[in-house]
Amino acid sequence: MARIKIVSEVTGKVWKLQMSEGAQVSEDDSIMIVESMKMEIPVMSTDAGRLVEILVKEGESVEDGQVVAVIET
Repeated sequence: MARIKIVSEVTGKVWKLQMSEGAQVSEDDSIMIVESMKMEIPVMSTDAGRLVEILVKEGESVEDGQVVAVIET
C-alpha cells in the first residue's frame, strides 16, 4: 500500500475539515477547506483510498506546499 501526501496549494487557515481519519476517499474528494484572502479553497484528494492522517486542525494556519493529510491507497 502506498502512502500519498496531500498538500495545501495556498497559504491560509483551515476553515473546515470535511472528512475524518479513517474515511474512504475517492479521487478529487474535498478533504478540507482552506480560507485564503477571503476565498474558500478546497484541498482535494489526489487518489482513492483511506484517509489515515489529518495533520492540521480547524483554525490552524497552513503554508503553500505543507502536507496536511495522508492517504493510503
